Amino acid sequence: MIQNASLRAFDLSERTARRGWRSQKRRVNRWQSRLFMIVQIAVAAGMSWWLAQTLFSHEAPFLAVVATIVCLGFSFGQRLWRALEIAVGVTVGVLIGDIFLYYFGTGVWQIILVIAVAMSITTWLGARTLMVTQSAVQAAVVLTVIPGVGAGIERWMDALVGCGVALLFATVAPTGPVTRPRMEAAKVLHETSNTIREMVQAVGTCDIDAAERVLEAARSTEHALEALTTAANEGAAVVRISPFLRRHREGVLQITDLTVPLDRFTRNLRVLARRGVVAVYRGEGVSQGHLDLLTGLAQVTDECAAELYARRRPDSKVDDIIALAAESAEVPIGEQLSSAVILAQVRSMLVDLLELCGVEYTDARDSVPDLH
Repeated sequence: MIQNASLRAFDLSERTARRGWRSQKRRVNRWQSRLFMIVQIAVAAGMSWWLAQTLFSHEAPFLAVVATIVCLGFSFGQRLWRALEIAVGVTVGVLIGDIFLYYFGTGVWQIILVIAVAMSITTWLGARTLMVTQSAVQAAVVLTVIPGVGAGIERWMDALVGCGVALLFATVAPTGPVTRPRMEAAKVLHETSNTIREMVQAVGTCDIDAAERVLEAARSTEHALEALTTAANEGAAVVRISPFLRRHREGVLQITDLTVPLDRFTRNLRVLARRGVVAVYRGEGVSQGHLDLLTGLAQVTDECAAELYARRRPDSKVDDIIALAAESAEVPIGEQLSSAVILAQVRSMLVDLLELCGVEYTDARDSVPDLH
């Protein structure tokens, strides 16, 4: 009894240690992925403080630091719009705050009123959330943080310095946001090919548990696609802002164009996986021809992923996809509904793959011949 308890305690401590190690590894990887932004924001904030002190002789230009940090943010996307919104929000907020301070002084009712007025004006101007918030914050700052007539103008100048420095630093970006969308797209395709192979195994052996795991894997591609969309938008924003990365513009925009057919491709995968579960559950036999077609789809999908990993659009795989589409036209529909659905989904996914390779939708659709 004591020995068994000792073994269980050891096993539990070992599992806990492994989970702790994996957790720490994820934290380190997350820190490494954000290290450039951390250093960039810190250096830019220090530069804003120094410039505001040097140019305007302001003793404590804290708003320059705040504006820089908020403008740059923890993402490479939308930095230009953030800077413009903050600049406008600061201008409106400081102006309203300074007027209230000059005529009404500072106090509880003044703070309540100035925040309401600042947010109302920016909302009436059609501003987005960030600008509305900044106008309220800066109006309140003028009345509460070392209030004094003229201090608002100083803070406004500090904020503009911070926004300017942020815009300058925003033009400097690593190639990570540029290369990441392509890697994410390749990852989605690679995971999809593995899911299709597992489906072939599950359906071929009539393993319901394996089929349900395949369905879960297919559903998880939705999260991977969301990561791809975020990465593509961020990469497009970087190449638009940074003059040093303009040469990557065409490649990034190509990947951005892939998100729509890739979304359809993964949606069709989820339908395919659901039908695999139904086929196994109902005992609807799927012919070897259908399974071979699925295997071919997995193979050509993996080859497209390899092209993306090699930083190439998978144009060279168009002929292979068209050849597989021709093979699909020769596969019998079958007597069971599941066989017909699987065949239809594979043919739809071949159209999506052709679009991923740069083929126009109408040409891709016509490249999949009618069933014989």
